[in-house]
Amino acid sequence: MVTKKRILFIANEMSPYLEFTEFAETINKLAIKSNENGFEIRCIMPRFGVINERRHRLHEVVRLSGINVSIDNDDYPLQIKVASLPNARLQVYFLENEDLFKRKYIFHDEKEKWFDDNGLRTVFFCKGALETVKKFGWPPDVIHCSGWMTGLIPLYLKTVYKKEPVFAHSKVIFTIGQNTFKEKLGANFLKLANIHPTLKDKDLEPYAEANNTALFRGGATYADAITFGAEKTDKKLVDEFSKVRGKKVLSFNAESDLTDYLQLYTDLSQ
Repeated sequence: MVTKKRILFIANEMSPYLEFTEFAETINKLAIKSNENGFEIRCIMPRFGVINERRHRLHEVVRLSGINVSIDNDDYPLQIKVASLPNARLQVYFLENEDLFKRKYIFHDEKEKWFDDNGLRTVFFCKGALETVKKFGWPPDVIHCSGWMTGLIPLYLKTVYKKEPVFAHSKVIFTIGQNTFKEKLGANFLKLANIHPTLKDKDLEPYAEANNTALFRGGATYADAITFGAEKTDKKLVDEFSKVRGKKVLSFNAESDLTDYLQLYTDLSQ
């Protein structure tokens, strides 16, 4: 019996739950198409307060409860809820924390003011996603990260989590999308992002500017493969990552039927 290859999608947006950019719909289609083509799929995203629990039929996963995410000597409880992706037999897991995510607004308040703790929320989501996979005991062959909020995950997989058995054979893809914010994640972002003594200052250098571009740069730096998920991406990132020695790179293609992604998943999971 041939074991299905496993793909984990980690995203901060995915249709129909949350749509910042057009790539939210692409992730939805990729998950469904990958499932139809014989991959085993799971998806993880934040449970922002704007995601309607009743409409999308979210329910708590009791067996995954009880995770505490430790960041800068503070512990943050992590609740995990799950829903089935409409029209597909796919599980989407939502990471929830009452203080960090249960708000009426996503990254800015009602006066368009940037939330001061967006850096902390980012670190919580990235670390929380990986801790959730450990709790699953479900080793992914390919982890596809998309959205700036997933930018730390490739770094963590190559450093802090590289000896975890569940990630022993995981390859990571990072999608560079369009910039969606101009603010910074705070002067303490690198301190918060340094979640383990094995992480060195030089490991965090790609993230030093603590802005939208820096999160994309860091994710792409540590990924095994890079894709471009939007026509309008930061020109510096296009120049920097369009041709990287030793990495597979998919350029943006508005006409793509996504078979190029499926081939990339296949190649990386060999």
